[in-house]
Amino acid sequence: MDKPLPLEGIRVLDFTHIVAGPQCTRILGDLGAQVIKVEQGQSIDSTRTAPIGVGGIPNTNRSGLFEYFNRNKLGVTINALMPGGLDLIKKLLSISDIVIENFSSRVLERWGLSYEEQCDIKPDIIYISITGFGHIGRFRDYSTWGPTAQALSGLTQMSGLPGEKPAGWGYSFLDHTAGYNASIAALMALYHRKRTGEGQWIDVSQVETGMVLAGPSILDYTVNNRPYRRPGNPPGNRSNHPRIAPHNTYKCLGDDRWCVISIFTEKEWSNFCAAIGNPAWAAEARFSNNAGRTANEDELDSLIESWTIDKTPQEVMLHLQEYGVAAGAVQNNEDKVVRDPQLQSRGFIQKVLHREAKQEFETDSLPIKFSSAKSSIRQGAPPLGGDNVYVFKEILGLSDKDISTLEEDAII
Repeated sequence: MDKPLPLEGIRVLDFTHIVAGPQCTRILGDLGAQVIKVEQGQSIDSTRTAPIGVGGIPNTNRSGLFEYFNRNKLGVTINALMPGGLDLIKKLLSISDIVIENFSSRVLERWGLSYEEQCDIKPDIIYISITGFGHIGRFRDYSTWGPTAQALSGLTQMSGLPGEKPAGWGYSFLDHTAGYNASIAALMALYHRKRTGEGQWIDVSQVETGMVLAGPSILDYTVNNRPYRRPGNPPGNRSNHPRIAPHNTYKCLGDDRWCVISIFTEKEWSNFCAAIGNPAWAAEARFSNNAGRTANEDELDSLIESWTIDKTPQEVMLHLQEYGVAAGAVQNNEDKVVRDPQLQSRGFIQKVLHREAKQEFETDSLPIKFSSAKSSIRQGAPPLGGDNVYVFKEILGLSDKDISTLEEDAII
């Protein structure tokens, strides 16, 4: 018997855009929720204009970035600033379980859809808002992007190499983190509603989702009055807590190819030495224990790299893992999609049919395996307004004439 989708029967009214909100609704969609993504014709999700186009044709329906974050969703266009458009949104809200948006603070209030007004329409609605600072506090009206929130959370200050300026954590790290936290909150709110019958408003602050990742450094400051950036901190690829060696990224065969090796115990060190053929330098007194290895870390790393330099990252990883040593290839996209046998055996990379291009492409799935349920990628992202007729006719019960009138009045 086919496994059920955990959120089958749950409907999500999705006003999200770019990354943080769509990441949340993508997860809910993968788990089986019916997600209806609402865009305004004059104000579409800006990821639709990203330059990477499926089939090599960049347009509003072929953006790879939009495709990635909006699979398993139905797409409609509604002009919320027109009375007829707001009426349409209210009808969808009345039959939805969750409303989610990541606009700046007060946008839905200006539409006449504050949480209290949503409750007037659907008393047990679950409303999720994702903003940079949240809807409470003196900064509630300030604007942020993922990197801005990351800086304010303290994560940017913790990044980089010793003695260098902060490097940041890559593209919109906190957009993803906020989306993950919002999806967890949505599941908890559904569970709470099942137990009590009560909906609720969930207020997610991107800055705060970053601060919880910086918790140990905050504790170090409040208890020991120590700043995070100090001599030897941040540690880069080395380990300061606990202080162990070897623990670094080592150059391998090929252009910009690397492998990470981490050794925590004397047993692992002994296994590592055996794996590389017990070279004479490994038996030197200065490397005989962890204290000596950390004191001579620069020389140790150079010697290890002299062994890794003529091997591919995968060769280093597979060989050391046979000896019980934690080693991992620094994989690029080709490694992950084409070469990684572990991901292939778990079915992590899946094929999806693009709805406009009618072309299959490969993408990652949810990193979760259920024993009695499943997640699935059932369809690609929607073309702009691609599901107007289905949603308005089949779900809301409007007639063909009603839909034609909405189109003529530029409401949809």
